[in-house]
Amino acid sequence: MSVDPHQSTEAPAEAPKVNVTAASSGSPLVPVSRIVGYLMTAWVGVFLINNFLNFWFDWPSVPVLFAHLGLFGTEALSKPLDAGAAGLAWTQFGLYAGSLAVVVLLVLRTPDRCMHDDADTLSDLTAYFIRGCFWAVLLIGVVDMVISFLRVEDMLVGTVGKQMASDLGRSKFRGEMVHYPLIALSFVIAYFRKSIGFTWLALLIVIAEIQIVIARFVFSYEQAFMADLVRFWYGALFLFASPYTLVQEGHVRVDILYAGFTERGKAWTNMLGSLLLGIPLCWVILTQGMWGKFSVINGPLLTFEVTQAGYGLYVKYWLAAFLLVFGVAMMVQFASYFLSSVAVLMREPGYHPDMTEHANV
Repeated sequence: MSVDPHQSTEAPAEAPKVNVTAASSGSPLVPVSRIVGYLMTAWVGVFLINNFLNFWFDWPSVPVLFAHLGLFGTEALSKPLDAGAAGLAWTQFGLYAGSLAVVVLLVLRTPDRCMHDDADTLSDLTAYFIRGCFWAVLLIGVVDMVISFLRVEDMLVGTVGKQMASDLGRSKFRGEMVHYPLIALSFVIAYFRKSIGFTWLALLIVIAEIQIVIARFVFSYEQAFMADLVRFWYGALFLFASPYTLVQEGHVRVDILYAGFTERGKAWTNMLGSLLLGIPLCWVILTQGMWGKFSVINGPLLTFEVTQAGYGLYVKYWLAAFLLVFGVAMMVQFASYFLSSVAVLMREPGYHPDMTEHANV
């Protein structure tokens, strides 16, 4: 009597495992999909590194190397590459080639790893990135507001000294010596703090707006940094919450057709949508915003652009960086979405027919 129940519970547990694994084994779609998902994540990181080297340290860039080799036509370069510049350009190209080799090697060395696990890894990376950015805008907003308040009320010199007060009046100094350390601290906090307080950020925006109204109409007091803080947090709320909502499967769908699809039909829709629409859109945002020194993202970041309205916050250039955060986070999450959809199509371990409902909880 006691043997039969044990046998009956073990048999069903083994059968699905064998069937699910057999359904996806030997298919070239699995390693190819894993390479595509990880490569998009790796290359967006390499793109950002090369962009930093190009415009902050004047490295020649990969397109210049290709033009030098005649791969982009016969047009002559305005400044021919010498041996040193060519070496730097080849180093930048090597970052792309090396990341491709690492991704392929990683996929080949882990053939039994489920794409659901890969998708979860990329989603965790996206969530961590957004958490760090959330804490960064929170800390930078509060600290910069305090500095601007002390400065506009002529209390900054008495607080930090004349030389430091003068330095804090320069956007480059404040960005490098105040904002950058706060960003580093934010990502440390995000590593230990696993939740994101977008609800609290929304509440802070409301409080910041209310104090503007009270200060203006009750005390006849208004400064530029007060409105700057609202815009700073408001922009972060929308552009940071969007990729995090994608992580949580919380975006509203126009599902006239999608709602009636089978689970495999939904997986096909999500896979093709991520591969053909989502990921390319993110690349368009990043390349168009960061292709040149004076592009919409690079320009403000390179010059530490600030508002010209009185003693406002020194955070205007971070508003341009919000587009960068949005593009990178959405790119990684679309790669995760792509992998999880392929996993559903391949019936890999971890597949549940009601996975969409579980994801929305």
